[in-house]
Formats: sequence, C-alpha cells, structure tokens
Amino acid sequence: MHQANLFGSSMSPENLALEDAEISYDSEFINTATADDWFKQLLDDTPWDQDTITVYGKKHLTPRLSYWVGERWMDYSYAQHTMTPKPWTPLLETIKEQVERASQTQFNSVLINYYRDGQDSNAWHSDDEPELGDKPVIGSLSLGAARDFHLRHKAKKQTHKMTLEPGSLLVMSGKTQACWQHQIPKRAHALPRINLTFRTIVRLK
Repeated sequence: MHQANLFGSSMSPENLALEDAEISYDSEFINTATADDWFKQLLDDTPWDQDTITVYGKKHLTPRLSYWVGERWMDYSYAQHTMTPKPWTPLLETIKEQVERASQTQFNSVLINYYRDGQDSNAWHSDDEPELGDKPVIGSLSLGAARDFHLRHKAKKQTHKMTLEPGSLLVMSGKTQACWQHQIPKRAHALPRINLTFRTIVRLK
C-alpha cells in the first residue's frame, strides 16, 4: 500500500469495529512533508467556491469552501444544490492514483472542502446521493489541521468519535453510508484544513 518517501507508516490501516459499517483509517498515509506540500499547492491553486444550499426550506451559505472535480457529465447534487465539475489537474490526478491504490477502488471524481478555521464545519449527513450508486466507497484524505470526526448510527444509539490527522486516509465502504451519518463539528481555534473525498459517480438511468 505504501511507497518510500511519499508515504508514512508501512503499517496496515486500522479497521473500525462498528456495526453495519466498513471503515478503515490510516493515520500516516502520507508523510508530513508531502502532506504540507499538497496542502499548500491546493490552497494556492484552487479557485474555491462557497455554495448556497437549502436546509429545511431555507437557503444558507455552506460553512466552508469547496471545489468539485470530475468528467463533464458528473454533476453532483445535494441539499437542492447542483455542482458542475471542473477538470482534473496533474496534482489531483497524482493524489487520486495514490488513494485508488490504497483503497483498491477506481474513482472518477473528488469533492474538495476547505475549512478556513474552527468555525467552518460540515453538518450531519451521509454520502448516499443516488448518483453515488449502491454501497459507495468514499476515500477521504485530510491535509492541514487535525479535526474531529463524528459518526452516529441512523437507527441505533451507537456513536464514534475520532480525530482525522493531517496526512491520514479514511475509507468508508459497504453499508456505511446507508446506516451511518458523519459530521465535522465546529472546533475553537482550529487552523485551516483541506479534505479531499474521492467518489465514483454512476450514470443514472
């Protein structure tokens, strides 16, 4: 899974012991120097957007900036908002190849979120939109500051809290999106963070 110089630990990812979920976490997927370099390049070169979404009938600006990348037909919709894909860059293609190798999954799109500070967040949700297909695989790479990551079962009282470290890779698959929600809560005094969530968009019939 790992390669010299680019990746950190040679240890296998940790599999989270959660019911109705398949989640693996590698806290040292890439080394510090690579993580810092990718963070700086993405921060400087990405033309970030701040989307307007509809929640319970009210329009809100998302509490983070984002950028959607994929092929031309890969529009992505959530909270009554549709994102039109931008083309791949050489850096994003390089990152995608490494995440694909680690997750043993081929991705065709990525949603990049920029959390500018601790007031930026991502509310409870599941990545279960129809265009992601059945049992989607989500490869989530974290760069920049560490942030809290919370999970809660949709039907049971089971919850799980963890910290997503810079340079880490979280892979969610199987029934995870069908049975669980996740969030990035606000966090006082947090420094900037960039998160790349790689996905596979399918053509809807």
